[in-house]
Amino acid sequence: MKKIGVLFGVENTFPGALVDRINSMELEDIRAEFVHVGGVQMATPSGYDVIVDRISHEMPFYRAWLKNAVLGGAQVINNPFWWSADDKFFNYALASKLGVAVPRTILLPHKEFPPQINARSVRNLEYPLDWDGIFDYVGFPAFLKPHDGGGWRDVFHVHNRDEFFAAYDQTRDLCMTLQAAVNFQQYFRCFVVGQSEVRIMAYDPRQPHEHRYIFEPPTDDPKLLQRIERDAIMLCRALGYDLNTVEFAVEDGIPYAIDFMNPVPDADLYSVGEANFNWIIDAMARLAVKKAQSPSHVEIAPQSQAHWSVFLSGVPAQTPKPKTPRRTPVKKSSAKTRK
Repeated sequence: MKKIGVLFGVENTFPGALVDRINSMELEDIRAEFVHVGGVQMATPSGYDVIVDRISHEMPFYRAWLKNAVLGGAQVINNPFWWSADDKFFNYALASKLGVAVPRTILLPHKEFPPQINARSVRNLEYPLDWDGIFDYVGFPAFLKPHDGGGWRDVFHVHNRDEFFAAYDQTRDLCMTLQAAVNFQQYFRCFVVGQSEVRIMAYDPRQPHEHRYIFEPPTDDPKLLQRIERDAIMLCRALGYDLNTVEFAVEDGIPYAIDFMNPVPDADLYSVGEANFNWIIDAMARLAVKKAQSPSHVEIAPQSQAHWSVFLSGVPAQTPKPKTPRRTPVKKSSAKTRK
């Protein structure tokens, strides 16, 4: 029997609906349930073939357990190794390399030193920073936000130098980015599942959280929606996320990717609406079942070579075959030289 586990926190509607949807498929060899985990022995299998992770970003114990589960052959949505290494500034840089439009963005040093860091620890840092160059590159208005944050925590909308420095003084020891604001005429939030299925939803981040989703299907320019779908898939494939949301702010017909590091996107029935909720439940159920029916590519067999890249990508590293030593041919002695 293949087991699919759902690991979750405070959310209510999504986890139960996903378990019910998978079990309603009545597949003989697959069963879904809520995860149960206690003390974890190292290198032991988790008992699950697939785990849908909705909480490890907030609880390090779960993240450590998920990595151990991957070592034992479980497939986790999303990959806990890559998720641990990822950050939003890298994502912006990657998007620019892929040709996806992103706002101009700069990474900034911490305003305050992190714990156990002092002035001698940062002798490689430029001081003072070239603030004129930074502001000339990004421009105003702009958003000051953590390089790996989420949930709109510690995000500041700044319109000039004075507002920037007032906000920067409040960022404590967080590593921040300064990003040019997009004067958008349209805004979209996209569910992306399995790096192939996309649900484009009209969205307004300026509204209170419970009113941000616009439940009428988008009726915008088909070419614009096609580009948004293409860019969303391209980003998720490059990052390796099987579940993500990608947000686009459209200014003058150009969709700028604003936020695409959301491995646990909001999927609550009462915020995303019934139609979007049913879509994400169906898509995630199909993906989890598909993974459960496919053998894991990550399990490390005894005495095999374990490479970090295996866990990041899920693709086994190629173990080089030992070279067969060449034998030097023995020259045959001629009859004339024999004694």
